[in-house]
Amino acid sequence: MDIFSIFTLCGGLAFFLYGISTMSAGLEKIAGGKLEKVLKKMTSNPVKSFALGAGITALIQSSSAVTVMLVGLVNSGIMNLSQTVSVIIGSNVGTTITAWILSLSGIKGTTCFLKLLNPASFSPILAFIGVIMIMQAKSNKRKNIGTVFMGFAILMFGMEVMAGSMAPLADIPEFQNILIAFSNPFLGMLVGLVITMIIQSSSASIGILQALSMSSGISYMVAVPILLGQNLGTCISAILSAIGVNTNAKRVAGVHVIYNILSVGLTLPLFIIVTKLVDIPFLHTNVNPFSIAVTHTVYNIFTALVAFPFFKFLEKATIWAIPESKKDNEKQVLLDERLLLAPSFAIAECFKQTVNMSEIVGFNYLYSTKLLKSYHQKKAEQIVENEEKIDSYEDKLNSFLLKLSGKELTDEDNNKISELLIAINEYERIGDHTAHILKIAEKLKDGDKKLSPVAIEELKVIVNAVSEIMTITTNAYKTDDYTMAQEVEPLEYVIKKIIRKVKNSHIQRLQNGECDAEMSFMFSDLLTDLRRIAAHCGNIGISIIQLKDNTLSKHEYNHRNKDEDEEYMNKYRNYKSRFSVSNPELISK
Repeated sequence: MDIFSIFTLCGGLAFFLYGISTMSAGLEKIAGGKLEKVLKKMTSNPVKSFALGAGITALIQSSSAVTVMLVGLVNSGIMNLSQTVSVIIGSNVGTTITAWILSLSGIKGTTCFLKLLNPASFSPILAFIGVIMIMQAKSNKRKNIGTVFMGFAILMFGMEVMAGSMAPLADIPEFQNILIAFSNPFLGMLVGLVITMIIQSSSASIGILQALSMSSGISYMVAVPILLGQNLGTCISAILSAIGVNTNAKRVAGVHVIYNILSVGLTLPLFIIVTKLVDIPFLHTNVNPFSIAVTHTVYNIFTALVAFPFFKFLEKATIWAIPESKKDNEKQVLLDERLLLAPSFAIAECFKQTVNMSEIVGFNYLYSTKLLKSYHQKKAEQIVENEEKIDSYEDKLNSFLLKLSGKELTDEDNNKISELLIAINEYERIGDHTAHILKIAEKLKDGDKKLSPVAIEELKVIVNAVSEIMTITTNAYKTDDYTMAQEVEPLEYVIKKIIRKVKNSHIQRLQNGECDAEMSFMFSDLLTDLRRIAAHCGNIGISIIQLKDNTLSKHEYNHRNKDEDEEYMNKYRNYKSRFSVSNPELISK
């Protein structure tokens, strides 16, 4: 095998890996939010978790990627260890799908039908169709389907190149001696282990084995131990992903490693004993891509069936092997960057964290306004602590979403990220205003002067109205409710008009000497904070509406003729009657 054959082999492997990556990325985009919905259904039910693990791995074609993602989920506190055990067992079964796809390259025959089944015959046409779809498609769905076609064609081309580069090996005596040496099960397993650890993909290493089987005589005696080593070698990705995470996240990687060690530890000795005691002629026959796929699948299903009833034991064994460590940083991260492997799910988790942020902001608004009337030191300290949390949420979520936006995303996911960035920014600003309201409450507590009774009653009306717009906005955001989001703008306009009227009344009282100048500044600042909180709620409401209607710009929405919008005017009149500084019922509250 000359240097040019080695270069060709490396090039074929590069095409192969790129093809897998492209095809799986396209499949994930086609699945879109479905992957997110599937992952949400992960529960402590082991059968369901097993099936989901197998299905997700079949979709993204990498058990290592699933395990790395699970490490991130546990490190973020989104999932617990017990939920991941069955998922990992299932992922080992799901990863066999790639070997079945690659087995198509081994189809040989003289009939037209068999020739058409061989990817070498139809993958160039598939690549051509894929390119046309990518270049001409107006919808993302068609473009993603084209990406899958292109990925599949590149994958198969890489497979053919690898097989062709290995063909000269069949005539080299030294290589035949190496294959004879690999008949030692332990050496064969070691080779499979090392190759998979180097390229960090069992799918790719199995592809190499399948390509080698097409050009060289490899028996089951050689192939089976190599397959076992390849399954064990895939643990390297899990081990690397466990660096710098908390103990529970390390245990997720530990489950993956221990499961595969036990699987190989059970199967390899059994294989050696059987082959030593019984001469099975079948094992000395040569394998092909199809028989490798069958062997790989049988092994993974067999080990999964054996291990599945003992998943609790596997969890306990991992906990024993990886005990709690005082040196570990057990603080859970907000969003682990390993979640970037599944963009749609990462977006869903960002949404959950933004909802958590909105609830903290809501708490701060409620109690900062209550402290204006009756100051409570512990509540004030809680607000200050919460404000630090809000700033932390804003910083970490924005940073994570910027990294996520650099990924290959669907238009729907890009729109969701835009909505998230708007909501995070608006809630952070609302948090700043609630912190400022707290400072005013502290000044009122320390000073001898008070707001006038009329100012207090006016303030109650506005506080109640802003409290309602906060509730409506957050509920609309949580539930992605378009109808509820339409309630925000008319109420914001009512609040704006009330505050304008109250400011005019306040100026009149100040001119008449009915209000203290120092209190006047505080009152004016309060009105400004409340007005801006309502405005930020309005921005969130518009972003929800825009997500549902991509053709609508914020400028067009704000400058439409509201007087002709009967639904809007009905809402406006309703809120105007409920929140009015001249409403005796509200003033008496």
